[in-house]
Amino acid sequence: MADLKNYRAIVTGGLSGIGKAIVEAYARAGAKVAVLDRDVASDEFRSALPSVTVIPCDISNPDSTRDAFDQACHGLGGLDIAVANAGISQNCPTFDLDFAGWRKVMSVNLDGVFLTAHEAGRRMKDSGGSIIMTASMYGVVAAPERVGYCTSKAGVVMMAKALAIEWAKLGIRVNAIAPGYVKTALVEDLAARGRLDIEKLTGRIPMGRLITTDEIADAACFLASDQARAITGQVLGVDGGWTAYGYL
Repeated sequence: MADLKNYRAIVTGGLSGIGKAIVEAYARAGAKVAVLDRDVASDEFRSALPSVTVIPCDISNPDSTRDAFDQACHGLGGLDIAVANAGISQNCPTFDLDFAGWRKVMSVNLDGVFLTAHEAGRRMKDSGGSIIMTASMYGVVAAPERVGYCTSKAGVVMMAKALAIEWAKLGIRVNAIAPGYVKTALVEDLAARGRLDIEKLTGRIPMGRLITTDEIADAACFLASDQARAITGQVLGVDGGWTAYGYL
């Protein structure tokens, strides 16, 4: 377990799925955590994580993101870690995708990550810190019927690299995590709607199973910690070997 005692962290989209697992892992590792999310925290979440501050935020809106960062950093007393995790899926034939749908996935998955990184970087430029972006294996390799999703996540991959080399002199590290298929409510919903076949997916994954949210959270803890102090501009695939596998 990485030691994040006395670190101050902001996680966007932290009330469910991968984001929630990261919040829980950071709290266990000793960090003070604030969550920025468009949803309202459930009683179960607040009961399980009473020390975590939850702030309403639309991360695709510059004013909302700036105000939420101001509030979070004031409560935390500063900022050491920012996880740009909030995102949405998009899975449909491209001929069925209208411009409004294209803009929606871009506004959340790409604009939202930029606004999160921009606000975090402004607050870290004098003291350094770690920014972690949730990309996807589909930002590294392509898939059909996901043109908006793949394009937005590929943008996140390049954003992490570009900011890493620009901000390295400020002591700000920027990395991305590229999850494969993760066992979340989102994946289960797509499977229920016939948009994913879990059996075929697991047959394609060399490790033979879906990734867990805790495994993504472990990667986020490592990248945020001093153990990764020389790591920046990298994309860490946590996909069970999916992107490495090119045989059948």
